Amino acid sequence: MADSLELIIKGCIGENRNSQAKLYNLYSRKMLGICLWYARNKEEAEEILQDGFLRVFKYIRTFKGTGSFEGWMRATMVSAALSKYRSKSAKLRPVIEFNEADHDIRQEATFVYDYDEKELLKLIQSLSPAYRLVFNLYVFEGMKHRQIAELLTISEGTSKSNLADARAILRKALFEKKSSHLTKYSAYG
Repeated sequence: MADSLELIIKGCIGENRNSQAKLYNLYSRKMLGICLWYARNKEEAEEILQDGFLRVFKYIRTFKGTGSFEGWMRATMVSAALSKYRSKSAKLRPVIEFNEADHDIRQEATFVYDYDEKELLKLIQSLSPAYRLVFNLYVFEGMKHRQIAELLTISEGTSKSNLADARAILRKALFEKKSSHLTKYSAYG
């Protein structure tokens, strides 16, 4: 696989359409999954995917071969998602400034791993763009608030506030979903 991927990459560098199609077919499903986390819906995720692959083909010669190619592609897709929101000129601002005393901050976001991926994806897609971006960059990309703040040109406090609010919204929605599920089954017991 590694040798054939290397040949496909070399073909893409040479702008070979056949190699580009092979690369797209090899990674499009997995990259669409990443784009879905950053999009409001499947259509928007498909737009991000197309933009991301255009970037991959344009910048593939910058891949140095250090680290995984899939990781490089993932970063390219995340960058395409961020560009989509920047182009909408949506400034990411908190409704209120971050105050640690008002937010239950845990460094781990383990609660998201306790639920079905499809239901979690649907909930994350329902978050506002500001909350969704900060949440995904922090939880799934492992970025620190300083990095997120620089990337999105917001303050660290805004990043922290958006993450805390996103977590609170998701916890509430997941708790309500769990409670209604338990109520439904206890009615049959």
